[in-house]
Amino acid sequence: MTDTIFVTGLSIHARHGVMDHETEVGQRFVIDLELYTDLSEPSRSDRLADTVSYADVVATTTAAFKTTNYKLLERAAGAVADAILSHFPRIRAVKITVHKPHAPIAAIFDDVGIMLTRSRHP
Repeated sequence: MTDTIFVTGLSIHARHGVMDHETEVGQRFVIDLELYTDLSEPSRSDRLADTVSYADVVATTTAAFKTTNYKLLERAAGAVADAILSHFPRIRAVKITVHKPHAPIAAIFDDVGIMLTRSRHP
């Protein structure tokens, strides 16, 4: 059985992109996380120590996303996945969606971004 902890709409200002102005000025990115884990123990115990702290996940995500300026969202999301799987042994897999609402595209669009899923290898 796999349960899910999620965080949606996490807004982070960062300097990712291939164009000079993206790395100089930066822009807002929005991150959605789905963390796959077994929540049977905390659903019975009601103890924070038996689960994964949302606050700690947000802090880890923010640090991993902002520490380095990447050209590609794929790499930035990969850094977040690596950090989450490294810091939270209870997490079996993570799905990360990174939205880039102000991507420099010569078109009118609602949203653009990437989604990746990474699993812990047994």
